[in-house]
Amino acid sequence: MAAKKKRKKENKLVRYLRETRAEIGKVVWPTRRQTIHLTAIVFGVTVAMSLLLGFLDWVFARLFALLIS
Repeated sequence: MAAKKKRKKENKLVRYLRETRAEIGKVVWPTRRQTIHLTAIVFGVTVAMSLLLGFLDWVFARLFALLIS
């Protein structure tokens, strides 16, 4: 009966934090090498997409200028 009362009084925030800590312990974290590799991929894709979108913006700006003039 005492255990049941203790469970009822347990703070929801404390329970949440305890469960979160348990879940984080189950996570398989990437190695340093994997993290660096995946970060490089993200940067590469970001640069490539920036260049592509910049080029498309330049092309459409030129086309629009031709239509107006």
